[in-house]
Amino acid sequence: MRYFLPDTVAEATAGLAEKNYRIVAGGTDFYPALADQPVRDDVMDISGLQALRGIARETKHTRIGALATWTDIARAELPNKFRGLQLAAREVGALQIQNVATVAGNLCNASPAADGVPPLLTLNAQVEISAANGQRVLPLDQFILGNRRTALEPNEMLTAILIPNDAEAANSHFMKLGSRQYLVISYVMVATLLEADDSGIITQARVSVGACSEVACRLADLEAALVGQPLTTTSAVVRPDHLSILAPIDDIRASADYRLAAALEYTRRSLSACTEGLL
Repeated sequence: MRYFLPDTVAEATAGLAEKNYRIVAGGTDFYPALADQPVRDDVMDISGLQALRGIARETKHTRIGALATWTDIARAELPNKFRGLQLAAREVGALQIQNVATVAGNLCNASPAADGVPPLLTLNAQVEISAANGQRVLPLDQFILGNRRTALEPNEMLTAILIPNDAEAANSHFMKLGSRQYLVISYVMVATLLEADDSGIITQARVSVGACSEVACRLADLEAALVGQPLTTTSAVVRPDHLSILAPIDDIRASADYRLAAALEYTRRSLSACTEGLL
């Protein structure tokens, strides 16, 4: 096992070009997955890359550095459209986890129950991927390919999450259902984002559900049905067939039928809560 602690992104990507390192930042997914086994992989610790920290408002997007923690997200002064993401930040583990766990790590772990994915999907998030020979940008829904699978190549690392500067007047929300309030893997997650005109008519709607399919996904049919509706009727618009894209499983936490029923109810509740900041 080799341990590599680069000082710059250039050093990190050069190292990845030479060796297939496991990248570790906060380590809150990496170390629990080992259980009682020793580390056998070559590890690159990117926690010292200061260039990947922070959240910055730029010309075309808000840039969330790969080492931004959930505490950074929760405490940042951001527009209301980020409210759903900030609510999710407070649901990731306990405070100790939120202080070290990174948003980028949540995406790279690619769990179907990753709390950050649904709200980031409603923000039309993209990911910046860096390698020694350059960078590329992918929409988040093209980055996470399945359970624990991403589009990262062995010589690449995720360096930032990019949120387009659109829907600036929108409000957003996030809800999570588990067996208890904290320190729990989700049965169902719902993230919503709504924007309306001065007369209270919805002009833009984004709804995403997690933990009910291999990858969290947007509900395109429901989003289309919501546009043009008054804010006061959002929850009434939601029908069971709007969730037909979901494919939940039976496991030790919940049955597929329960997850579908809960997703329907939580979608209605999240939409109702989302309207409160717009009325």
